[in-house]
Amino acid sequence: MQTDDKGTERMNHLRDAPDRASTPPPLRRITLCPVSVRTVALRPTWLRATALRMAACFALLPLAAVAQPAVSHSITRATGPIEIDGDIQDPAWANALRVDTWYETSPRNNVPPDAPNVAWLTYDDKYFYVAFDFSDPRPRDIRAPFGDHDGLTSSHDYGGIFIDASNDGKTALLFLSTARGVQYDAISSDVTGDEDSTPDFYWDSSARITDTGWTLEMRIPFSSLRYPNTDPQTWGILLYRNWPRVNRTQVFSTPLARGVQCLVCQSTKLEGLSGLKHGGHWTIAPYATARQVARPEAGPGSRLDNGSVQADAGVDAKWIPNADTAVDLTINPDFSQVEADESQISTNERFALFVDEKRPFFLEGKDLFSTPIQAVYTRTVTDPNWGLRATGRLGTTSYTVLTTNDEGGGLVVVPGATGSELVEQDFKSVVGITRLRYDVGQSFISFLATAREIHGDAYNRVYGPDFGWKPSNIDRVNGQLLFSQTRTPNRTDLHEQWDGRKLGSHAGTFEWIHSTTNYDWFAEYHDVGEHFRADNGFVPQVGYRAAIAEAGYTFRPTGFLTRIRPFLEAERYEDRDRELLSDYVGPAVNMDGGFHSMMRYQYRMEHVRAGEQILPFNRLTAIVELRPSLLFSEIELEASAGQAVDFANSRRGHGGDVDLFASIRPTDHLAFGVSVGWRWLDVDATGQRQRLFTAKALQLRTTYTFTSRTYLRLIGQYVTTARNRELYIDPVPAREESFNATALFTYKLNWQSVLYAGYGDERALDDTQPDRQGLDRVSRQWFLKVSYAFQGN
Repeated sequence: MQTDDKGTERMNHLRDAPDRASTPPPLRRITLCPVSVRTVALRPTWLRATALRMAACFALLPLAAVAQPAVSHSITRATGPIEIDGDIQDPAWANALRVDTWYETSPRNNVPPDAPNVAWLTYDDKYFYVAFDFSDPRPRDIRAPFGDHDGLTSSHDYGGIFIDASNDGKTALLFLSTARGVQYDAISSDVTGDEDSTPDFYWDSSARITDTGWTLEMRIPFSSLRYPNTDPQTWGILLYRNWPRVNRTQVFSTPLARGVQCLVCQSTKLEGLSGLKHGGHWTIAPYATARQVARPEAGPGSRLDNGSVQADAGVDAKWIPNADTAVDLTINPDFSQVEADESQISTNERFALFVDEKRPFFLEGKDLFSTPIQAVYTRTVTDPNWGLRATGRLGTTSYTVLTTNDEGGGLVVVPGATGSELVEQDFKSVVGITRLRYDVGQSFISFLATAREIHGDAYNRVYGPDFGWKPSNIDRVNGQLLFSQTRTPNRTDLHEQWDGRKLGSHAGTFEWIHSTTNYDWFAEYHDVGEHFRADNGFVPQVGYRAAIAEAGYTFRPTGFLTRIRPFLEAERYEDRDRELLSDYVGPAVNMDGGFHSMMRYQYRMEHVRAGEQILPFNRLTAIVELRPSLLFSEIELEASAGQAVDFANSRRGHGGDVDLFASIRPTDHLAFGVSVGWRWLDVDATGQRQRLFTAKALQLRTTYTFTSRTYLRLIGQYVTTARNRELYIDPVPAREESFNATALFTYKLNWQSVLYAGYGDERALDDTQPDRQGLDRVSRQWFLKVSYAFQGN
């Protein structure tokens, strides 16, 4: 289960920023330069004029300097070889840069930590080296189970470094490791306010638990970093330790100001890096797969017929012509998933559900795809047979250019004002995506263009500017304006709108975030035309205007609770005719406390359109997250109950949702994960309350990790929905039921040198034969994948 608001977990592992709800904008007037944004209809002509005025005034605005730490460090070259084995006794470490002044930034505010920490930094012709000595008064309490790459949580002991190699104070790469050597890498962006762990990088690390704590060594190739072609180099760095006990303690090598709208911007400067390699690195990673699928030879319930073994091969290649440019090429890429996506209940949902991108080709410079309107969602590229991409930086301008040929297949989202549809598509297309971002101090202005040219003269083209402005340390303003031109495919057999019609419209959004040590607020406005389409993105709702606002105040008591933030939020969505789609207002409170707990309680008073009716309903929502011990490493509960809306039949009802996740680790090698989802809805019919539907999703996951490179994972996933067909207007199946089981063995040298061997079994209920008991086997498959990355200079 994943929630939208994780308190101090909002910035994933590290941030201690005021929390805010993720729902999109304001009922008040916002003035920016000579431009004002009001909660009134925005005409396309007004939007175009606004974009030009915004760009003009933005270029002239004085940029407030973000407070930078006065301390800087000077690094020197390694005086000898360093072996990455977790033992920091190599003589070269004695002459390396030593950092022994650290600050506890949470829960206490920039005070000396209770456990001392020391770091050493140095480099040679190929690598950047970092070592840590994390002392601990009770080493037996260190929480460091074995796990897969990126498989650490805030309940684990880990540490590492942020590296802002471009020294722009906006984006940094994270390299973290637990005391067992489990690696985590990610991109931390002050521009988007997010931390993205989907990209992976080449680097080595080793850790050891000692009698006084634990030690960690890292070796990061310069080819994994992107830095300007200058000599000497100046980078921004943050050294970090996560120390979980009764409370989660976060420690940095520099003091962090609370309420500041950035983290990377507070980095310490690292000077003296000279003679670094500037390009010439390459990686070629060929792969081979084999797969066999068995399906019923005569429909559900009949004997399985083994299909032929399907073999495939392809290659991913990366070339780094200079230190701040990467060129990616893929031929016949393997974009299959080796395990099931997270189970999600879609019953009574109005809009399509979002699933994260995990495929390697799209992950270089992934932060450049992130804009206020999600006009780029690379999972819309379902089956490419080739792809080419260039990502880099020219001075203060960052860019990415991508093109690929998509063979089609899968599902696409057809958006609307009150709901979206998933439609099968089998047509080929050529996809192109370009984004340019020009940085001005801590602010930027950018331009995005995407195109999908579909065989048969259909197309979708989206283009427009966006910006991020930091008028002060405590304010961040973001905005985007897009225009789309679309000609739908001539495929009415797939969807009634696909009749070759031409569509054109706009989408605009503005957001202002303000936070101080104690109080914070944010405000947003969205205006999306009815005929706006972003076929390369994820925009499931169109034809609406929305205003959203939230304001809160943070208390930081001592004791079990370390942070309390009461807040109030409000939201209103209207269609293009100014008719209400939905609104809500509600008080809420967020609390952080012992056992790494985060609690959120909210009362929502809402109205929503269902069919031609506006239906009121009130609900109470609770979110509780605990990480009490190594045995019970994660417990997460999200529940809501009260009045509800039956969207399928346009009427009020009563119901609830419960999502529970628990992770149990009996040993450092063995982990059990349990996810339970339950949704139900009752409606008043024939003078009495009756159950309309009950939907359940259950996933059981068992993982045995032999080493930090090898694990065996078993997953069983069961999803079922039971409906009272007599209470539905349109025909619906009385019951849907499915079960999926997978077994996966993995061995990884690095993120592209891997061996996967797996087995899958899928079963489902045959609703055409209601008398049949149990689930019929739908398919059975086994698969094998081998990939190896060759690297050179």
